[in-house]
Amino acid sequence: MAYSTKTDEKWQKKWEETGLYKFDRNNIDKKLYCLEMFSYPSGANLHVGHWYNYGLTDSWARLKRMQGWNVFHPQGFDAFGLPAENYAIKTGIHPRDSTYSNIRTMEEQLRKMGATFDWDYEVITCDPGYYKWTQWIFLQLFKHGLAYRKKAPVNWCPSCKTVLANEQVVDGACERCKNEVTKKDLTQWFFKITEYARELLDCLPQLDWPEKTKKIQQNWIGRSEGAEIVFEGADGSFSFKVFTTRADTLYGVTYVVLAPENELVDKITTPECRDAVEQYREQAKKQSEIERLSTVREKTGVFTGAYAINPANGDKVPIWIADYVLAGYGTGCVMAVPAHDERDYEFATKFNLPIKRVIKGEEGVDDTLPFVEDGILVDSAEFSGMGSAQARLEIVGKLSKQGKGELKVNYRLRDWLVSRQCYWGAPIPIIHCEECGAVPVPEKDLPVELPYNVEFTPDGESPLAKCEEYINTTCPKCGKPAKRDPDTLDTFVCSSWYFLRYPD
Repeated sequence: MAYSTKTDEKWQKKWEETGLYKFDRNNIDKKLYCLEMFSYPSGANLHVGHWYNYGLTDSWARLKRMQGWNVFHPQGFDAFGLPAENYAIKTGIHPRDSTYSNIRTMEEQLRKMGATFDWDYEVITCDPGYYKWTQWIFLQLFKHGLAYRKKAPVNWCPSCKTVLANEQVVDGACERCKNEVTKKDLTQWFFKITEYARELLDCLPQLDWPEKTKKIQQNWIGRSEGAEIVFEGADGSFSFKVFTTRADTLYGVTYVVLAPENELVDKITTPECRDAVEQYREQAKKQSEIERLSTVREKTGVFTGAYAINPANGDKVPIWIADYVLAGYGTGCVMAVPAHDERDYEFATKFNLPIKRVIKGEEGVDDTLPFVEDGILVDSAEFSGMGSAQARLEIVGKLSKQGKGELKVNYRLRDWLVSRQCYWGAPIPIIHCEECGAVPVPEKDLPVELPYNVEFTPDGESPLAKCEEYINTTCPKCGKPAKRDPDTLDTFVCSSWYFLRYPD
């Protein structure tokens, strides 16, 4: 018999009438929870990639049912995010209207495909009943000091006068107007995920994940054992810290490098170097972090005119800025040992900076510079002749007695920037009061709902900040006039926990 969608419709109707794919909450003897990534309703229709995601789990869920399992297989929509807001800017169609219209279409398409989802448990992340709990989670983190605000650089389009997410920056330009994107410091909300860096690493071996995936996760968290060392300015007016895993090479430091955006740069740059430094900083703002960290691109940098003192030997070393140092990684300052680091060697060679060997290889080892392995210390005062491992501890021990160094564990992982200056996201449940500061919205008042009446003109201000009926409120602590936080949460905050939404 030739295939016909009429056949599909016949059996799909039968499945619906008999509740074939309904989850039995009362049967807990052989239950199974099957959940895949929710669809994002940014387009009007599903595409083949959606079923590429759902086909495998749908087949597996069918198999487990045939094997007698009581399968819980819900479905939903990860519905907040920038695409719907961008669509509103272009067409004038409100994000809420376009999103729910797309959801209705996609629901119908998934049903017609014959997917085994139990639609009684549908979750839509832009529904106030859902993001009420996103806001509740935020409040718990805030109460425990795990949600906080600080200034951070963001992508900024001077033409549109708005903040852009990384995905809205294409080849260094704004996807809306094609003008050049730069960086701008704005106060942002963060989740303190670095507090759990060690725990995340310790739990990796027990996870039933592919080894390759676990390795990627391990590198992303990036645990490094080393030392934090204090360098003081040659004029005694400033100091800064560097993190290094190679304290044994400290006697070979011939220059130090700061991130261009480091606040110290403004203070230490000399008048004769000011123009070159400012020009370089403007160039660095236009580079993405991935571009700046590339190991293959040519090294660039400029001298600030200032000097620091090497705490190990008292040498006066120049302070440079270079875009391969990022303010958000470590301390935003690095000590450069060109004889024993490939990147530093390239930089020193290009700018004709001194290269001083302080490590030699064991007998028979090729120690051609740059020699980056452990070895035997040379030209390192009382530590000469000592092995690298022992020297690392003893050099830091000496500095520690002087208050200039300490052993430390560092992580590549950074705190999660979760605030967005856009409309289509879960409102941040914080009220700002001139008397009381940042005050959490009482839990009884959740959810803080998105207003419908907003303007989407990209003028550098959050759409919520321009909605008087939303932004103006009273402080729940003192009762005086106050302002709601104008930002919303990154869509990934909502999608990070929907697997936990089903217990009630």
